[in-house]
Amino acid sequence: MAEYDYDLIVIGAGPGGYVGAIRAAQLGLKTACVEGRETLGGTCLNVGCIPSKALLHGSEKYDEVASGALARYGVKVSKVDFDLAALQADKADAVKGLTGGIEFLFKKNKVDWLKGYGTFKDAHTITVAGKDYTAKEVVIATGSSVTPLPGVEVDNDKGVIVDSTGALALAKVPQHLVVIGGGVIGLELGSVWRRLGAKVTVVEYLDALLPGMDMDVRKEAAKVFKKQGMDLKLGTKVTGASVKGKKATLTLEPAKGGAAETVEADCVLVAIGRRPNTEGLGLENIGLETNARGQIETGHDFRTKVDGVRAIGDVIPGPMLAHKAEDEGVAVAEYIATGVGIVNHDVIPGVVYTMPEMAGVGLTEEAAKERGEIKVGKFPMMANSRAKTNHEPEGFVKVIADAKTDKVLGVWCIASVAGTMIAQAAQAMEFGATSEDIAYTCHAHPTHSEAVKEAAMAVTGKPIHI
Repeated sequence: MAEYDYDLIVIGAGPGGYVGAIRAAQLGLKTACVEGRETLGGTCLNVGCIPSKALLHGSEKYDEVASGALARYGVKVSKVDFDLAALQADKADAVKGLTGGIEFLFKKNKVDWLKGYGTFKDAHTITVAGKDYTAKEVVIATGSSVTPLPGVEVDNDKGVIVDSTGALALAKVPQHLVVIGGGVIGLELGSVWRRLGAKVTVVEYLDALLPGMDMDVRKEAAKVFKKQGMDLKLGTKVTGASVKGKKATLTLEPAKGGAAETVEADCVLVAIGRRPNTEGLGLENIGLETNARGQIETGHDFRTKVDGVRAIGDVIPGPMLAHKAEDEGVAVAEYIATGVGIVNHDVIPGVVYTMPEMAGVGLTEEAAKERGEIKVGKFPMMANSRAKTNHEPEGFVKVIADAKTDKVLGVWCIASVAGTMIAQAAQAMEFGATSEDIAYTCHAHPTHSEAVKEAAMAVTGKPIHI
């Protein structure tokens, strides 16, 4: 009889967990994955990345028609109707197809789905739905959930004060949506409902949107969203909220102190960040503590201080991004199976899927300057032939390189397809490229990505089209 039921049990079937489980099975490990949702894919596929992109894409299509933007191409529509239920149904169809696809992949790769929520009985025993399962190795991949805001109570069922999950499932377009938090989630969902007709006010505690991104992107983002009609209240904090019927009243104050004001809204989205899901895992049963931020600390091979227990994704330090978790899922499986795994945490791209998109990889200009002398090249999208032809003049590409070695340290961009463009930069950085390497790489014409080439040329002061 085998010593353990499984070689590996993964707790959580989000992007990190399901990818790690599949990779482990591909490498010959007998693998199970614990998941309590009715569908696989975690927050990302069920109530995060995927449904939000479905709404973003659909709202962009509607806005193109309703705003009359298509008229320049000869597409003239006299009357435009909008069916929110149809858009929500399309979103649900996308989610169903992708979550079902993961279930198929589990069966194909012989990964056992243990349905329920897992709790540690000891370091090698997980209790799921009242039954114990043992494994030589356990990987915690339980993801994250919405960070609550004291004094602002979320109740998705009422639909007045909601979190990101509730904001994805609104039954009607709000007249006035207040978004608390000027980060990625708040701006993406705020832009969806603005395009569909809501007045949108964004309240951000800091003096600039999108904390963590390059300051040029943050400043340009404010201009873009103001131009699109969003009301931005930067350097402002929410100190309280009350709900009466279908209306919410928020109390706002300047972050640095000052007179209070009140704002009324029929929907409030709380989007101030996310926190690791570690409660209910029974970590105390195996003597595993979390740090001050609620995260599980690990070594380079994702080992915790408890032998046989590893952790990946949002529950460990680093950016809370699906693709970061996926890479860690592959790496942790390879560490367990072969002793070698690779994730370069210095090259993790981040994308804001608004229109235009905003993306970056590597160091911001501010962080790069702290490390030494740098060179910066910048190229505006209004000088890019494809962007001009498509009437997408907003944005730029910025390349940051080491002044002595010319090695690319960071790339930041705003463009309609910035999320796709940033992959080139990430790959170049993964191979240790210099700005000259990018500048002398032939780019197809006419494409948005030519702006990356021109920005790299601008590092040495030699762009062609400006």
